[in-house]
Amino acid sequence: MAPQIRKISGKFQNSKGSFIGSVELDPKTGLILSVQKNKVLQSSNEEELAFDPDKFTIFSGFGDIHVHAREDESGKHKYKEDFLSAGNAAINGGVIHIADMPNNPIPPTDDVTYSKKRELADHSPVRITLYAGIGPHTKPLKAHVPYKAFMGPSIGELFFYSNEQLEETIRHYKGCNISFHCEDPEILEKSQNETYHEDRRPAIAETLATDFALYLIEKYELVGKLCHYSTEEGLKKIIDARKRGVKVKCEVTPTHLYFDRTMLTDENRHWFQMNPPLRGPEDKHALLQGVKEGWIDFLATDHAPHSIEEKLKGTSGISQLDTYSLFVTWLHKTAGISLEKISEICAENPGDFVAEFLPKEYGKGFGKIEEGYCGSFTVLDFQTPTTFKKEDIKSKSGWSPFEGVTFPGSIASVIHLGKKVR
Repeated sequence: MAPQIRKISGKFQNSKGSFIGSVELDPKTGLILSVQKNKVLQSSNEEELAFDPDKFTIFSGFGDIHVHAREDESGKHKYKEDFLSAGNAAINGGVIHIADMPNNPIPPTDDVTYSKKRELADHSPVRITLYAGIGPHTKPLKAHVPYKAFMGPSIGELFFYSNEQLEETIRHYKGCNISFHCEDPEILEKSQNETYHEDRRPAIAETLATDFALYLIEKYELVGKLCHYSTEEGLKKIIDARKRGVKVKCEVTPTHLYFDRTMLTDENRHWFQMNPPLRGPEDKHALLQGVKEGWIDFLATDHAPHSIEEKLKGTSGISQLDTYSLFVTWLHKTAGISLEKISEICAENPGDFVAEFLPKEYGKGFGKIEEGYCGSFTVLDFQTPTTFKKEDIKSKSGWSPFEGVTFPGSIASVIHLGKKVR
């Protein structure tokens, strides 16, 4: 078992800037006891870690709030991933908490199914927040949880066939925290005979669904989030809604920021099949600009660990939890996203999102380097490049769209609740 760390020092980064100092941790709880600026350790040992401030950047531990860990009480999809392997893949990617989606064979749509899945999730080496599912005729749980609504067909059966059916259900969830997968079911139905997956799920399916999701968020006073956003036109609608006071936030995936449709070939197309699909270069550039300007709130992978055999047969979804922090080094060094913004979308905002759903032992929660927060940190080296290889993968999926990619930085260390886990 890793020794309990009592103090960490070096260059710490948050959304306001960076500072050199030391953080003292409670050896019993792993929570932060104090933060001392301009005071650093001179050397390291098992209980005190000193990171060279000229080489390493210490963030509050990163969180990925959109992951498909696949495990439920049926056990049918554990061959793809389970809570243990998802947690190991998260740590491998520099992530210390994740939020898991509900589209399982037995979806968590009521207090009983949710509770059973909660017991399984607690076996993970990282904290897992669970979304409850919203489907036709479901009702809010007694437990205080976040929810996920699939507006159009995706992997699993938890979706709606029309906007009318969706609104009839959503009206029972007034004031709840709901994340939406925005794809209009009628557009998907009309486009199902197109040759390519990207055309069977066209951009207009996302933008029309965005209009309806924003309408629902505003009408039913929801705390809304739009998942894995992919289109320039839809992002404009989100910006307009936020300017008029609608409580809506949105995610973007590494794949939608790094790849685009022009990169697809007959040889690689199946690996990049996902919902929503890759869009054009103009959409990718607009999303990067949206990150820079603060309109996109979360870097979230939509980690969907299907097997290699399933991908070759055309199953939608991309495995990418293992590369979360390596991608962050590209985001900063190559795409020009500031370290302040990275702290915001990878640590602080994910921490804020899950804070109200955490048990007491996590103190004030994740995402901030302040007294009472979790002593969990992602330590990056932006100077030492890393080439990601297939053998580096911890996910059961065994594959990654970033195999062979050389990132401009590396992961130096991952610390979770005062223990060095990587």
